[in-house]
Amino acid sequence: MRRVTLFVNGTSKNGKVVAVYGTLSDLLSVASNKLGIKASSLYNGKGGLIDDIALIRDDDVLYVSEGDPFIDPQAESKVASGQHGAHTDWLTLNIGGRLFTTTRSTLVSKEPESMLAHMFCEKDVWGNKQDKHGAYLIDRSPEYFEPILNYLRHGQLIINEGLNIRGVLEEARFFGIEQLAEQLEVAIKNCQPPEDHSPISRKEFVRFLLATSTKSELRCQGLNFSGTDLSRLDLRYINFKMANLSRCNLAHANLCCSNLERADLSGANLDVSVDVNRKVSWFHTGDANVFLLLPSSGANLKGVDMEGSQMTGINLRVATLKNAKLKNCNLRGATLAGTDLENCDLSGCDLQEANLRGSNVKGAIFEEMLTPLHMSQSVR
Repeated sequence: MRRVTLFVNGTSKNGKVVAVYGTLSDLLSVASNKLGIKASSLYNGKGGLIDDIALIRDDDVLYVSEGDPFIDPQAESKVASGQHGAHTDWLTLNIGGRLFTTTRSTLVSKEPESMLAHMFCEKDVWGNKQDKHGAYLIDRSPEYFEPILNYLRHGQLIINEGLNIRGVLEEARFFGIEQLAEQLEVAIKNCQPPEDHSPISRKEFVRFLLATSTKSELRCQGLNFSGTDLSRLDLRYINFKMANLSRCNLAHANLCCSNLERADLSGANLDVSVDVNRKVSWFHTGDANVFLLLPSSGANLKGVDMEGSQMTGINLRVATLKNAKLKNCNLRGATLAGTDLENCDLSGCDLQEANLRGSNVKGAIFEEMLTPLHMSQSVR
């Protein structure tokens, strides 16, 4: 009695040992029962079709087919092995002239939707160029690529000291590694120092003043001087436009030719008198370009820019406003007696009931006045 081992066509697993007797049809019937298929033909290990039972020898290995052609089980095993190991084979990348050796699995498993994963998920699917040693050529920065490769290896973002994190972010975006890019954006945001809105100190400001010519405009637009002591300083030609000067001490400071347009001077001390030491309080009234001033005679406001200011009833007796810009100001009921208004621009001002007796109005501009200027207002 002969016996043979039967396998389903194309496989070498779950074989059955059976006895050979009768005809070829009898053997096919036994194979159908043992293997659970509808056997119609037999092949030997080399793919030869068995059409006569006399051709079968003892201990032969036969492959049972349901009518399909012979499939070499060893070839199928190699294909399966190749598919299983497709993502574990080693490869070398030439990134900007520097070599990196890693596995295909590292490049495709962590972020499978990235461009890097698509480049290497299958062999040569992108037709990647290789150097003479077989390394895949990628024209990117090796320094910024290294943290990305380490991230794909272990999932942790580690950046060596001295490496610009923004460069790593650009590489992550280029390779389409979105999760890493999000981490890098958060890291960059956390590295940025918080915005400093603290007021500038007197010491800091004096250092700026000493480094600037007295006739050069120092740009202080929009800066915060809240509560700062700027008393007795030479503040000529400084642009304080939209600056925060609330509660600032400007006593005896020289503000000639300074620009205070829309500055916040609420609660500030502006005692800039020449002969009379009197306090002047400024109040911010909601509109950033509107100020209410309490009386201050003898003030030295030469060349100041206070366009559009609210100065109803202000006392600027014998004050110096030469070359000042007071366009569109409300000076109703203001005391400007003896005031130096030479070359002062008073266009569009409301001077109703203002006292201009004895004032110097040489070269002053009175265009587009809201109310007529009565002669009695300017007669001594």
